[in-house]
Amino acid sequence: MIISKFILFSSGLLFITGSLASNNAENKVIHKHPFFVSVTQIDENSKEKTVEISCKIFTDDFEKTLRMHYSNQVDLLNPADKPEMNKLVNDYINKHFSISIDGKAYPLQFVGYERNEEAVECYFQINNVSVKKSISVFNNLLFEYKPEQINIVHVTVKGIRKSRQLTNPDAKVNFEF
Repeated sequence: MIISKFILFSSGLLFITGSLASNNAENKVIHKHPFFVSVTQIDENSKEKTVEISCKIFTDDFEKTLRMHYSNQVDLLNPADKPEMNKLVNDYINKHFSISIDGKAYPLQFVGYERNEEAVECYFQINNVSVKKSISVFNNLLFEYKPEQINIVHVTVKGIRKSRQLTNPDAKVNFEF
């Protein structure tokens, strides 16, 4: 008997948990099979000449990943030192996520992060840029924490939205417009 439960977050983050149950005469055993997913939204704002990025990551997985890399106390929801958490989030994401626009790499400007239901949403921006042809994305967020991690990337340029799913070890994708 397979039981699956789907929870859809308002911004499109899909979290799937399933349970496999086996019945026998002596006992009932339940095994949980969670999926590990992040969703990144990249939007060109042609009026402001910016590219706006949000990365939505499940809080517990992100905290465990940060603890693997940093010796600091990690608590994203109730940080004792918010500037220190901002530094960790910015540092980790900049090491595992990057964008090139029309073949040129651009640094991400960290805007901040906030709680969004069971996830944290991390915000970045690239200033003084216009997308002419393409956006290339490198995204291996949480791949080292969970090999089964899936990173979904949505890109909107000139009103056209394109999406791709990156499954470990594939971490690169190019969007042509």
